[in-house]
Amino acid sequence: MLIYKHNDCLLKDNGFNHPERKERISSIIDSIKQIKDFKINLEDAPLADIDTISLVHPKKYIEKIFSNIPKEGLIGVEKEPYADTMLCSNSKNAILRSCGAGIAAVDALMNKNERVFCAIRPPGHHAETAKAMGFCFLNNVAVSARYLQNKYKLKKIAIIDFDVHHGNGTQEIFYNDETVAYASTHEHPLFPGTGSEEETGVGNIFNAQLKGGMECDEFLKLFDQKILRPIDKFKPEIILISAGFDAHKRDPIASINLESEDFYKITKNIVNLANIHSKGRVISFLEGGYDLLALSESIKHHLFALKV
Repeated sequence: MLIYKHNDCLLKDNGFNHPERKERISSIIDSIKQIKDFKINLEDAPLADIDTISLVHPKKYIEKIFSNIPKEGLIGVEKEPYADTMLCSNSKNAILRSCGAGIAAVDALMNKNERVFCAIRPPGHHAETAKAMGFCFLNNVAVSARYLQNKYKLKKIAIIDFDVHHGNGTQEIFYNDETVAYASTHEHPLFPGTGSEEETGVGNIFNAQLKGGMECDEFLKLFDQKILRPIDKFKPEIILISAGFDAHKRDPIASINLESEDFYKITKNIVNLANIHSKGRVISFLEGGYDLLALSESIKHHLFALKV
């Protein structure tokens, strides 16, 4: 298994007591290095190039983000009360490495048939075509999907998002695109407030809202009915995962009660679907997950399911 990471992702600062902090990545990497049961190759993510990013995001939008990066201190890109998507002096390379990880992952998977996990930050699934929000600037999974279409001519791509927050950015980008299916489980009500089951795009959007306090058995039943079955019917050529681990019972900013080992079951069900329709092709992107112990444990279970 191949894992992309980069030290530039550790340099991005969001300020004191911010949940999206560098320790998320360092705890994940430490946890990965403890795995001895199968071989893991850790590689540095390249910088994404602007032309590839612009398959999703307008160049003017990209330039505006980078032009706002301060020489020191922090600048929030949103209006109150959600001014928590921060730029610091080290933001540019972290943003480009996070997006570049997915692009490199596509090439590795398509050329070497190797599943990939992108251990990166900032995350991406809240970033819309021309709007940064929810800690996200570039939509890493969306750029990778467009890159797959542009370079490898794939016609049917599925994105499965089990982050506890709805990936409003990914949904917005592909809302009228029948070539990309987007399926999301997310707690409701919770930020960003999108993702009702009536939001169906052109029949390619599948949302499943979770009630606070939900346990694993109920989650897996809902996941099968409202996520896996529609994607099974879609028959994707590849599955991309927006892997958020904030539906864990320990997570401080949500209230779903999954255990660390439950992420093995969730991931294994996705892999089984990929084995049927997609030649086993899966790329996973880190999104949320803000309790360090829960994150480091859950990642291990996620990777064990991906390796098979």
